[in-house]
Amino acid sequence: MAERLSSRRRLAAGLSMRVFVPNAITAAALCSGLTGIRFAIGGDYERAVQAVILAGVLDGIDGRAARMLKAQTRFGAELDSLADSISFGVAPALIVYLWTLHQVPSLGWIAALAFAICCVLRLARFNSRMDQLDQPHKAAGFLTGVPAPLGAGLGFLPLYLWIASGQPIFANPVLVGVWMVLMAFLMISNLPTLSWARMRPPPSLRLGVLAVVGLTVAALLVEPWWTLAAITIVYLALIPLGISVYLKVRRQARRSAIPVPGAAAPEVGDA
Repeated sequence: MAERLSSRRRLAAGLSMRVFVPNAITAAALCSGLTGIRFAIGGDYERAVQAVILAGVLDGIDGRAARMLKAQTRFGAELDSLADSISFGVAPALIVYLWTLHQVPSLGWIAALAFAICCVLRLARFNSRMDQLDQPHKAAGFLTGVPAPLGAGLGFLPLYLWIASGQPIFANPVLVGVWMVLMAFLMISNLPTLSWARMRPPPSLRLGVLAVVGLTVAALLVEPWWTLAAITIVYLALIPLGISVYLKVRRQARRSAIPVPGAAAPEVGDA
């Protein structure tokens, strides 16, 4: 009787609203990514990209919701990774393939496959390293490679430019295929990339940063596609800076002969 009562209590706890909320947000992100594929099949590429971007926003919320509600579970982490692999790997690959890569069926499909597979491999690597203590990038407050949601955003850069300008050069299937492969390898690379934990502006610049964030939101409302392209290019430009900062941090750690201060554990959405 005691064992049966304990089992019922565990089941009730597993179904509590506190645990349900972050998992529901993750499921919504998955549905949004899949809906992007549906829009692409109908030829509505603007809404297809918007659906994947919405999935990225929801992906950034679910991990924070789980921590705020103290509802982090192994089930939630696995669901998040599976949802990310579809929303930021499979969905962008199919959207870009339906947009332009289908014009070179063999090479275009290989490029789409490379993007989807590399996203899945990145997430598998992220999950396999969760419990490892020896993670130099994590210890220094950096990520390893480009996170999956940002990888999807980078892969869409030619599509942003095509929608914004209407120039056919941005829809060239060969150039887009090469771009997708390059972004795929950025996701699975071992390059140290900046995380939110490292982006702490000094007090003298915080008001300026707030102004830039506000102007960026306004620009997204007025000129969304040019703004998305600009954000993507800025992020790419920050990758060399991240590598430089990481090397500097590692050199300082070696000279001081003390462990690098650990940053906050990477969020599930940073995978």
